[in-house]
Amino acid sequence: MEAIRQHLTDSAVSAKVYRMALPGHDCPWGLKAVNLLQEQGIPFEDIKLTSQEEVVQFKAQYQVVTTPQIFFGETRIGGYADLAQLLQVNPEKAEYSYTPVIALFSTAGLMALSTSLGVTGFMGISLSMLASLKLMDIEAFAKSFEKYDLITQQCKPYGKAYPFLELLLGLGYLSGIVPLATGIASLLVGLSGTVSVFKAVYMDKLALNCACVGGNSKAPLGLVSFSENAIMALMGASLIFSSLGIQELNVGQANHLYRDYAIEWAGVNHR
Repeated sequence: MEAIRQHLTDSAVSAKVYRMALPGHDCPWGLKAVNLLQEQGIPFEDIKLTSQEEVVQFKAQYQVVTTPQIFFGETRIGGYADLAQLLQVNPEKAEYSYTPVIALFSTAGLMALSTSLGVTGFMGISLSMLASLKLMDIEAFAKSFEKYDLITQQCKPYGKAYPFLELLLGLGYLSGIVPLATGIASLLVGLSGTVSVFKAVYMDKLALNCACVGGNSKAPLGLVSFSENAIMALMGASLIFSSLGIQELNVGQANHLYRDYAIEWAGVNHR
């Protein structure tokens, strides 16, 4: 490896950087690798993988699971961290923080507990607070959300409409008004979010920040985001079933009262 490092810094032969550069998303680690090579004055060829098909084909060809990948000649050096180690440079760390997420859900939980609103109240408070953070900079949220949300990628206005929809869902959970509509909307939004996060993180292997607490958040897109959407979908399904159950109960009570009235009416006429 020392010989490779010497050649990289002294030779006119360029290195090759294969990095993901999808529409609307440049892999941050690929950009760091490019910047590092530029800082070190090392000539390189910047090879961008501009579609998921190219990314999948590249990973299969070289039997790797992540990008970027840096090569020198026929030798694969590895990713950004491997390149930094080879050049004896301290690699940059990911700037991730779960603090906003922990603070928000902890506050929502305490508010629901102190007001005896239960799980439904916790959901309503959480969604309302999340919506307010998104509305503080809706442009930044929509831009960040579009990088992984499948619906927004097909219909851009959905990104800006999402915070308002989330706020309506939160208010629906808190007020109890039209629970069936709230449940259906929550189920659909939660399912679409779950699929989007799963595809971005576990299939496409994208290193993105989660837009759940605003477009400028440093919370990583991953398990927390997946769980949040999955819980929203489960709560929506629960609300649908409970609403239908209440409606069936009301119909049953109405039928029972009608039957009693009919029997009584028949008895009076018979006499």
